[in-house]
Amino acid sequence: MTHLTVGAADSGLAERIDQELAVFNREATGEHNEQELSVRAEDENGDLVAGLTGATWGRICEIAMLWVRADRRTEGWGSRLLQAAEKEAVARGCTRIVLSSFTFQAPDFYRRHGYTETARTEGFPAGHARVHLQKDLPG
Repeated sequence: MTHLTVGAADSGLAERIDQELAVFNREATGEHNEQELSVRAEDENGDLVAGLTGATWGRICEIAMLWVRADRRTEGWGSRLLQAAEKEAVARGCTRIVLSSFTFQAPDFYRRHGYTETARTEGFPAGHARVHLQKDLPG
């Protein structure tokens, strides 16, 4: 008999679903070029200063996370990471970048870099919103 199990994070489940969806998505779209993307900045000691993760698929790049260490946030690292990701996305044939940021994070930072808001999910979390943005790339 099939049963449901509800719990916290399950890395094995997440990995399996990711694999299954990748197969389904490739069959449904004909796009077989999904690649992860990362950009990192480290100081002279090898400590992480800033990082960006995402992926490219088809002609779209999705930025999942961008973070800059608190003591280095006024030095332009976020801009450098974003520009490096945009350059790599173009090299991979992407024509657009999409991402989300919460209102208490950095939507204005992305707007300053040419991103436009496409949607907003209010109340996520309570009192805030998730802002969805995109930018067309030269191509």
